[in-house]
Amino acid sequence: MDTFIYLFAALFSVLNPLGTIPIFVGLTSDYTKKERAIVSLKTSLNVFIILVISFFLGQYVLSFFGITITALRIAGGLIITSSGFGLLNGQFSKNKGINKKVRKEVEERHHIALTPLAMPMLAGPGSISLLIAYYQDHNTTLEIIASSFAILAIAIAIYAILRSGHYLARILGSSGIVAISRVIGFLTIAIGIQYIISAIVSIINEI
Repeated sequence: MDTFIYLFAALFSVLNPLGTIPIFVGLTSDYTKKERAIVSLKTSLNVFIILVISFFLGQYVLSFFGITITALRIAGGLIITSSGFGLLNGQFSKNKGINKKVRKEVEERHHIALTPLAMPMLAGPGSISLLIAYYQDHNTTLEIIASSFAILAIAIAIYAILRSGHYLARILGSSGIVAISRVIGFLTIAIGIQYIISAIVSIINEI
C-alpha cells in the first residue's frame, strides 16, 4: 500500500493532469461531448501504455546506452525540478513544450490524444525517468504489482479529470487551476531534489 500511495502521489505531481485542463479545453472547444470523452479515453490509454513501457523496459534502454542509474536520477531530478518551477511560475504549457505554433498544428491535425496531450503534456521525460529510477529500487513481486496498480490508477484519474475538464475549468477558473498547479509544482520540485540528493548520496557511498 505504501508503494502504491507513494508512486501514485509522485506520478500525479509530475504528470499534473490538472495543469493540462486549460490545454485540453482549448484544443477541444469545438468538440462534442462524445468526442471529448473519446479523446479523454484515448489520452489516458496512451499515458498508461507509455508509463508501463517505461517502468518495465526502461532499465534495458539504460543498459543499451550504458547509462547508470545514478546519472538517470540526476538527469531526471533536474527535469522534474525544472517542471516544478514551471508549475510554480504558472507556465506549465510552455514548460511542457506547448507553444502557439505547436497548438496551431495540433488543432489542424485533430490528433491530440497522443500528441500533445499524452506526450509531452502528461507522460514526459520527468515521469519516464521517475519510473525507470523507481523500478531499480522497487522490483520485488509485490512492489511491481503495487506499482502497476498505481500506474493504472493514475491513468484512470487522468481520464476522470480530462472527461470533466470543461466542467472543472468553469468551476475552478484559470486562477484556481494555476493555484492548484503551483501547489503541485512545489511538491514536484521536492521530488526532483530528492532524486538528486539520492544520487549524490549514492556517489559518496561508492567513494
